[in-house]
Amino acid sequence: MKQINHIIGGEQTPSMSGRTSNVFNPATGEVTGFVGLASVDEVDRAVAVAKQAFDSWSRTSVAKRTAVMYKFRDLVDRHSNDFAAALTAEHGKVLSDSLGEVRRGLENIEYACGLAEHLKGSFSQEASTDIDVYSVRQPLGVVAGITPFNFPAMVPMWMYPNAIAAGNTFILKPSERDPSVNTLAAELLAEAGLPDGVFNIVQGDKVAVDRLLEHPDIAAISFVGSTPIARYVYTTGTNNGKRVQALGGAKNHMVVLPDADIDLAADAAVSAAYGSAGERCMAISIVVAVGTAADPLIAAVKERIPSITVGDGTDESSQMGPLISGEHRDRVASYVERAAGEGALVVVDGREQAMEGKGFFLAPSLLDNVAPGMSCYDDEIFGPVLGVVRVGTYDEAVKLIDDNPYGNGTAIFTRDGGAARRFQVEVDAGMVGINVPVPVPVSYYSFGGWGDSLFGDSHAYGPEGIHFYTKAKVVTSRWPDPATSAIDLGFPQNV
Repeated sequence: MKQINHIIGGEQTPSMSGRTSNVFNPATGEVTGFVGLASVDEVDRAVAVAKQAFDSWSRTSVAKRTAVMYKFRDLVDRHSNDFAAALTAEHGKVLSDSLGEVRRGLENIEYACGLAEHLKGSFSQEASTDIDVYSVRQPLGVVAGITPFNFPAMVPMWMYPNAIAAGNTFILKPSERDPSVNTLAAELLAEAGLPDGVFNIVQGDKVAVDRLLEHPDIAAISFVGSTPIARYVYTTGTNNGKRVQALGGAKNHMVVLPDADIDLAADAAVSAAYGSAGERCMAISIVVAVGTAADPLIAAVKERIPSITVGDGTDESSQMGPLISGEHRDRVASYVERAAGEGALVVVDGREQAMEGKGFFLAPSLLDNVAPGMSCYDDEIFGPVLGVVRVGTYDEAVKLIDDNPYGNGTAIFTRDGGAARRFQVEVDAGMVGINVPVPVPVSYYSFGGWGDSLFGDSHAYGPEGIHFYTKAKVVTSRWPDPATSAIDLGFPQNV
């Protein structure tokens, strides 16, 4: 039984709270370890250590901070397989998905390596007579990240590389379901030369979250998770005077117009709906089939589902792994069970595929004739269930998306450039794909949705990430001419 500890001040620190949470291998259903859940006192200790480390780290030169990020980037790259193995062991996703997660995390470390460029201010000489004005960006202090189970390596990397590179100290509260991968990250940061106390990990549950949200020495909170919790984090954090970026849930729609390449759209729908067992906030959960696109598209998706190999993520033949827990699997399956009674047509029922062993497996499901008002449409299912809504026109498709409370990501499949351009302008969503089903931005843009998918006005990583973790200062200065000054400056007047 592996024990996963806090990391405070560079040291593995077992929890003394007496409360623990089991960590499972989702492919076998077996308990493989446990994590100690932090008490309020343990959170306070981590904050105190981070606060003490901030003074020297914030004064460390940009060159030295950048050097640490470069070394860390190379170490993560060299240990990619170790990260992927840890991800698959505790989350369950197949190794190829785990490696892909690490690669997307690496992009964000690479962005943080450009710190010298990101932190450049502006300068105006002689804004007025003998007066210069310039701006700088300075770190906030101690900042914290609260991250979900579905991308336990990548989502924290949206946060701490930028925060640390900008001169802050960081406390990570990862999901208690799959926490081990961040212990590896902490070890590599130390190996890269990051001083003790700059990056800390507090394992925990709501007790730890609430203390981070309330602690007076925490300047900012970053969060990714479900919409109800995002709303709670944002409200509680801002009420306690903190900056908060809280990314919530999603119900991502993919519009398929009648002129689309049906095979391309079907391949995209399958990979975007069932990849990582649908446990991702950018998963396509609803296909909006316009007019005559519906029947051939549903037939093409149905034809592809049997070829998806569901199994242990460590098996190279597996294309989709288990869900994170037995409880979550049962919750996802309940939406398929209720679908027919709500008026949907169950085209493929993933519950019917028998799986060996005690793992938390659920095969892909496909639902037709889905409509608003059904639970399978309204709720974020967060599993391998794809629903199809049939509409008659492009305008109906856009209205359907715009009426949905979530505005995270969306996509359109079409051969018509005019329709695609109109869609990207008209649709109410923060991230848009054109013949790209999962439009996650590259690291030098920023990630975030609209509506109930984002609380606050700051998206994650990229330029907005640097902005979130720093504060602006404008300096107005005047230096008297030594030749005319009445002050004895202590050096020759002709200097």
